[in-house]
Amino acid sequence: MIEFDDELKKLVNFQKLGYVATVSSDGTPNLSPKGTIAILDDSRLVFANIRSPKTIENLTNNPSIEINVIDPFSRMGYRFKGLAKILSDGEDFASILDYFKQKGIKSTISHIVVIDVKSFSEITSPSYDLGLKRDDLVKKWKQYYD
Repeated sequence: MIEFDDELKKLVNFQKLGYVATVSSDGTPNLSPKGTIAILDDSRLVFANIRSPKTIENLTNNPSIEINVIDPFSRMGYRFKGLAKILSDGEDFASILDYFKQKGIKSTISHIVVIDVKSFSEITSPSYDLGLKRDDLVKKWKQYYD
């Protein structure tokens, strides 16, 4: 069984924005940004469906999912692969919906997607292969965005 460490949890819960890949009925990929990605527990992620009918349709037909969450300054992050479960009512739905409301999400949430993560791996920029350090990249990208 997988288990997320504190560093991973901190990055995902801080970044929130990630990119969710699903498989369309014609076999083509569908990529959708999500701003509500969070750690649910030691091996599951969650996000709120606010305006992604294609993501929900795809997951209804094929629960396979990949999520990438990257820190744009350090150019480090994680790739998560797993199976999604869609919630639209019930106790778990209400509990997670309350979590998102407490976090300040004001948009209407039609579904909650819970991902049972089967594997994950770290993602790093090729810049690290060139000997650059995390602080170097953070400084570079902060200057770029300023």
